[in-house]
Amino acid sequence: MPNMHEIPYKKRLNSEKNCDNIERYMNRFMNEALKEAQSAYELGEVPIGAVIEKDGQIIARGHNMTETWKDPTAHAEMIALREASRVLGGWRLPGCNMYVTIEPCSMCAGAMVWSRIENLYIGAMDEKAGACGSVFNIACNDRLNHRIHIETGIMEEECKNIMKQFFRQLRNRKNNKSEE
Repeated sequence: MPNMHEIPYKKRLNSEKNCDNIERYMNRFMNEALKEAQSAYELGEVPIGAVIEKDGQIIARGHNMTETWKDPTAHAEMIALREASRVLGGWRLPGCNMYVTIEPCSMCAGAMVWSRIENLYIGAMDEKAGACGSVFNIACNDRLNHRIHIETGIMEEECKNIMKQFFRQLRNRKNNKSEE
């Protein structure tokens, strides 16, 4: 057994410096999810992006493709879950964390529970269709076989702003067409 003086000093988890490190860590992955959301935006898709991380490495990415693929299940989260399952070689994803720009819907939340995602980091909540705390909370339902730890508000303004910009541009296009 090592002597107490041989064990390196560890900073307390709640120290300010360590919290900054955690925030930078989460922001790093949310930035990648925002890049995915930007890809969706450029395609004319609702700009939602997701990444799945395991052991500090991104193993899967996704952005909405419902219009492009004409597929109601082609949500950012579902695409990322499929890719992570392919990469890891199975449908269970223990030890995986998902970062998503907007709160997942009931379909995506159910798929995350089923796949055993460990942690879910959400940029902004969806008060109209969210299923991880806003309208429903499928991800934490006691009656299901797995519950996901959820953190919200990671880069919230950035995640809200890309959605606002997208829908503002969509309204402007519709208004311009009606004036012609």
